[in-house]
Amino acid sequence: MIRQRLPQQLCGAALAIRGLNCDLGDMDASTFTADKHPNLRADFILANPPFNLKNWRTENELKNDRRWDGYEVPPVSNANYAWILHMLARLSYNGTAAFLLANGALGADAEEYKIRKQLIENRKIEAIIVLPREMFYATDISVTLWIVGNHKKSKKVKREGQEVVLRDRENEILFIDARTLGDGGANEDGYVQLTEADKQKIASTLFAWQSPDWKTLYHDVPEFCYSATMDEIRSKDWSLVPSKYIEFVDRDLGIDYQTEMSRIQNEMKSIMAEEHHSQEVLREAFEGIGYGIE
Repeated sequence: MIRQRLPQQLCGAALAIRGLNCDLGDMDASTFTADKHPNLRADFILANPPFNLKNWRTENELKNDRRWDGYEVPPVSNANYAWILHMLARLSYNGTAAFLLANGALGADAEEYKIRKQLIENRKIEAIIVLPREMFYATDISVTLWIVGNHKKSKKVKREGQEVVLRDRENEILFIDARTLGDGGANEDGYVQLTEADKQKIASTLFAWQSPDWKTLYHDVPEFCYSATMDEIRSKDWSLVPSKYIEFVDRDLGIDYQTEMSRIQNEMKSIMAEEHHSQEVLREAFEGIGYGIE
């Protein structure tokens, strides 16, 4: 459900060569302002909407749109949360949406704060996954993969052709920091790509967390993942920034600072003594050839 920028024929052709059926409506239109699919309810939505889109509506436009029911009207200054509410409005009851947004959408922006808080309180956000930098042509910044749905109660879903039971996750959100993953751009495109092992690591972490056996299968991992409770998120003022929840490993812990300072001081004394000796050797050498050094 992303904005239709290309003429229908080109957009339809792009989807067709990828083996995707499509209904793009009866005319070229903006998904936001001239919705051609008001009754569509999808089981899955994948999207990469424009980041931080400004002036996406006028001040008085779409103020009473039903997609915002129960939420503040998304601000004119940034369409990020309009995309989120738009996709949620198009999901079936058991549907799931996965989409990319700029990391700025995670924090406490004044105009988006109330919408983010309401989304969290309404149990719409399943997982937040921060991706590595330099993955995309249009930007070199790290971006976030959001996974959202209309509810996180226990339910049955299809996964790789198998019926799987998901546990009730209503009072938790999973945070994953994948910024250290990826191939570092060591591929023909030169942009960072997640390896198959990376993808499996992220997916298996999410699936283990969703599993009824999650207490056995899932574990918080410092600097990688953390399952935050609603109480923890509330205490962080409804922030979705993963670093506020995922444990950071202080690699300076366990250092005996007194011993370490003594070692550094001794090394400095040794360096200074060597420097003094070198100066004396130079002085003697110059004096030997008739030059004195003051």
